[in-house]
This record gives sequence, C-alpha cells and structure tokens, in this order.
Amino acid sequence: MKSSETKQEQFQFENIINSEIKSNSRNPASIERASMEIITRELSQRGVIFHDELQAAVVKRVIHATADFDFAENIKFTPDAANLAVRIIRSGGSVWITDTHMALAGLNQACLRDFNAESICLMADPEVRERARRLNLTRAAVAVDYALEKYEKYDKYAQFTQDTRSGQSNMIFAVGNAPTALLRLSERISNGFRPAIVIAMPVGFVNVIESKKKIWHICRRFEIPAIVSVGRKGGSGAAVAVCNALIYAAAGLSDPETRN
Repeated sequence: MKSSETKQEQFQFENIINSEIKSNSRNPASIERASMEIITRELSQRGVIFHDELQAAVVKRVIHATADFDFAENIKFTPDAANLAVRIIRSGGSVWITDTHMALAGLNQACLRDFNAESICLMADPEVRERARRLNLTRAAVAVDYALEKYEKYDKYAQFTQDTRSGQSNMIFAVGNAPTALLRLSERISNGFRPAIVIAMPVGFVNVIESKKKIWHICRRFEIPAIVSVGRKGGSGAAVAVCNALIYAAAGLSDPETRN
C-alpha cells in the first residue's frame, strides 16, 4: 500500500511539473528545470543526501543525461575534486582531451572559449592511427601519449595541488569509452605526469572496472582531482555531463535560464 501511495505521489508531482511547462514546452530552460526538479525529488525519496552542493550538481546532470539514478551511488570524487576543478577551469587556458568525438561535440564550446580553453580528440589523428598500428596498441592508449607530446604544459596549476614536485599540467582528461586510455594515463601519472583533472567514466565489460580502480587509486595517491564512476556504467554522455556541470559552475551558468 505504501509503495502504491508513493508511486501516486510521484505521478501527481510529475503531472504538476509537466503542466507548468506545457504552455512553454519549447523552452529548453523550462524543460531542463522541470527535469532537475523531478530528479531532486526522486533522489530525496531514495534517501540520497549530498553534503556538497557542487557534487550534487554534477551527479544530477549525469542523471539528467542518462535517466539512470544508479549514478547517485556510483560516482566518486577525490577530496574536494569538484571545487578544485572549477578553480582550475576559471584560471583559463586548459586543454580538454576526450576519447570520442561524440564527447568532444557535447562539450559547451562557447563556455570553453570564454575561459580560453581548447578541446580535442585525437582518436582519428593520422599519427595516432599509424602509431597504434605499428605498436599494436589501441588508438585510445596512443592518443594519451600523443596528447602529452602536443599539449602538455607544466606548472600552470601547481598552486592547486599539495604535491607540486612535478608541477601540474593544464590537461583535463574526460574518458567515457576507452578503458585503455585510463590504463595508459595511470602509467604516465606513475611516471611523473600530473593532469589537472581526470574524469573517468568508461562503460562496458572488458577492463572497465579494473581501469577505473587503477586511475582512482593513482589519483588519490598523487592528489589529482578525479571524478570516477565505479562499476560498469558510464559512457560518453555521462562523461560530458560531468564536464559541462563543472564548466557551467565555473561560468556561473548552472541555472539554465542564464544559458539561453
């Protein structure tokens, strides 16, 4: 009986929200706000409590992108990762590295331009394809090495990390598809590389859980801000949602009305 009443309350709430936007159903901001209200209510019903407003915004945007409430439980943040990420983005000049062109296309490019930031995906780069073929490695792993060769700039973000022995680069890695990218990135971090931020959310079955565990422990060890979806779930859409949540927070555009 209680379950039936809860479902009825949820149905009534969604009807109210839907009726509020019916007169303006073509307004993206109204639709997004209504979606976020539904997500917030359902999280409350599930007993999910956030102690950090920015972490809550990140998780809610992933749920908004995926309609999967499991992310409320399986997204992990290294200490103060979200707030450090926002400070790093605001400092300007970051380079965002994605492992798919779909993720690259999903980043809010207007906001990135405002922060003098660059975004790239090297998966289709001819040099990456050739090296991967010659070395018998995945393009995702080779793309990590190639990105470091082309874009790495140390010391810019040293002020944001306690461990500045090697400095910290301006590179933000957003991985939503390729576990081998995370495995290679873990190796490079072990050998001294310090990315500014790591967003680790590949989806799948082979090496996915293992690669996430490895990057999580490596980032914790070297105090690198990281946001990781544990388990098999993830994907490019989820990774982009994390990126844009952080970008919007840095730009003061978390309210959808401010982006239209």
